[in-house]
Amino acid sequence: MPSSHASTSDSKPAASSGGVQSLERAFDLLERMADAGGEVGLSELSASSGLPLPTIHRLVRTLVLCGYVRQQPNRRYALGPRLIRLGESASRLLGTWARPYLARLVEETGETANMAMLDGDEVVYVAQVPSKHSMRMFTEVGRRVLPHSTGVGKALLAHTPPEEVRALLARTGMPAATEKTITSPEAFLEALDQVRRVGYAMDDNEQEIGVRCLAVSVPDSPTAAALSISGPAGRVTEAATERIVPVLQQAARDLSDALAGTGSAG
Repeated sequence: MPSSHASTSDSKPAASSGGVQSLERAFDLLERMADAGGEVGLSELSASSGLPLPTIHRLVRTLVLCGYVRQQPNRRYALGPRLIRLGESASRLLGTWARPYLARLVEETGETANMAMLDGDEVVYVAQVPSKHSMRMFTEVGRRVLPHSTGVGKALLAHTPPEEVRALLARTGMPAATEKTITSPEAFLEALDQVRRVGYAMDDNEQEIGVRCLAVSVPDSPTAAALSISGPAGRVTEAATERIVPVLQQAARDLSDALAGTGSAG
């Protein structure tokens, strides 16, 4: 989630723009709590938002009564459990919102297009539009895979601190899906370095022999998400990769704009 927030002076014109100032401030506080790791003190919220402490206290008390914030035993405040249901519902919708962009990817590349997200330590596919070719790749929506053997997993983890990546790999293990699967943390971290250098990730026969996948992350997505195309290695060649990657990157940027409310699926 982007960490830039409107200052209190920015929030004041809310009424003139048709907004409700207290609502804007409440949601701003929730985002600040998320940016702070999910738990924060009232004085920290006051300092970061510029709002006076009595205003912060009144807003947070209302959020606590509604279940969106909870007070911890240490007197600090944390995001509340009622947000989980909202987040899960919004995450499911993310796949629906992505479908026009996946359909455009299929039209422009000829290959199956997917959207995936991180859920805990696993990658879950949340949307797919299949290729029109008779020989095409199918990944069931809802399917879960380990990140180390997939292009989307590399794209999703490329900007995660190395110690967090190592911890994840230690939890999941690195089982080999094929003889091409990366099975050592050092090699996987090198692969992530390559993703950062070239701007896209590749699964080259690592999840399934004969299948090649290209993936990019969705920039500034409210939750870590990636788009990918997958197809037979005979079609997703080096020359095809040079053509497909810019199309993938543009689709990810356009989806990012749409999620931020500044673009459309045109």
